[in-house]
Amino acid sequence: MVNRKKLKVFVYSILIVYIVAIIGGGFTSKSTNSEWYQSIRPSITPPNYVFSIVWNILFILIACSMYFSWINAKNIKIKKNIAFLFGINFVLNILWSVFYFGMRNPFLAFFGLIFLWASILFLIIGLYKISKKASYLLMPYILWVSFAGILNYLSI
Repeated sequence: MVNRKKLKVFVYSILIVYIVAIIGGGFTSKSTNSEWYQSIRPSITPPNYVFSIVWNILFILIACSMYFSWINAKNIKIKKNIAFLFGINFVLNILWSVFYFGMRNPFLAFFGLIFLWASILFLIIGLYKISKKASYLLMPYILWVSFAGILNYLSI
């Protein structure tokens, strides 16, 4: 019975994270080949296919982090805090795509990215007490968002 509950949590973690990915990707995929994006794209920007590979890996790591933190939470209060922290992060993740690609506003997106970066840091710190593994799984995410911040800044 316990394994079934854990499997259910894992499946929900994957589903939630990929719903976020699909929503954000809806704004991104329409614009990456646009004239607008090509005109502001920094020269150090990797090819488009690199982003889809990296983000898929990151989303799997984020889902695993969510899973490990959830199954290691001692009570409902901690689970609510986990849901809140991930929820804020997911909203900010989507908003960056909306600001940058949907609204074509790299300046606003950069400020959104600062909040996104901070939310990842809060997740890393907050989850460390619950599950070190969950915390460590988010390290590539904060590194990639840091690099995205450089690209975002250069495109302003």
